[in-house]
Amino acid sequence: MKLRSLRSALWCAALMAPVLALATEGGIGRPITGQQVYSDAGIVPPTPGLVLTLGSIYFNGELDGSRQVSVGRVVSAGLEATASYNIANLTYVWNTGPGRWNFASAIGLPVQYTKAEIDIAGRRLGVSRSDSNTHFADILVNPLVAGYHFSETEHIAFSLPFYAPTGSYDPNRLANAGQNTWTFSPTVAYTRLLAGGGEFTAVTAIDFYTRNDDTDYKNGAVFRIDAMWTATIAPQWHLGVVGGWIEQLQDDSGPTADRLNGFKGYSVGLGPIVTWAGKFGNQPAAFSARWVYDVDAKNRPKGNGVSLSLTLPFL
Repeated sequence: MKLRSLRSALWCAALMAPVLALATEGGIGRPITGQQVYSDAGIVPPTPGLVLTLGSIYFNGELDGSRQVSVGRVVSAGLEATASYNIANLTYVWNTGPGRWNFASAIGLPVQYTKAEIDIAGRRLGVSRSDSNTHFADILVNPLVAGYHFSETEHIAFSLPFYAPTGSYDPNRLANAGQNTWTFSPTVAYTRLLAGGGEFTAVTAIDFYTRNDDTDYKNGAVFRIDAMWTATIAPQWHLGVVGGWIEQLQDDSGPTADRLNGFKGYSVGLGPIVTWAGKFGNQPAAFSARWVYDVDAKNRPKGNGVSLSLTLPFL
């Protein structure tokens, strides 16, 4: 039970970790389809301590050349985006005892490689530009995760993570690790532990963006829900399915967004996930890997996301 509790502390941080693509300014926003849900995301464990999460997400996708997109101060006819988002999350589980409520706090420090290639005048004219760089991305803070235990097998967690505009950003660049906006994401995560060691977990949130003052562009609010189901395939190993749905609730606003008719979009993705929970030496640890394919997308790059994560307790 201690092993699973320590692993759960990872997911308190990791559920808010991923970043990247949807229908927002630059065609690239905060979440990646199917990458926001992690094992035991709805469980804040009673075991206090500090846990380190190392996560890496690779995404490559393309926005069809028939659709225009705002990238910095340029409106392009199509976009190909590649990003490698790497984050170190620190989660502290507070010593609140074995009651029905438990609490945690977390902070994430990300570094991102970003590459963007656009068609300025469309593929027929062959006029294109590309840009790439590696920089610190926007810091991620989760001041308080409040977890409630309905029973030994059913759990829920509430949180309000936010991104601060601390990452590298230049409106004249095509590829930016930062987004130059605050983003607040009220989040609910639910976990049900299944007989035999598997689980069903779902995470839902709404992302609210502030205005990018450098470009006078404001992303509309975005609803997202990710879910995963796993079953035991071997001691310490679980295999399952993960999926995600991102739906923009509001049009983007600002002069450029008006030219693009609000640039409202969505994406749906599905793929496999494998998790492991065991020990490195005498210390409990957890590992996860997944691949999510965008089945459908509008006004955002459609592509593939692959992620890996590793959890180790500090204290």
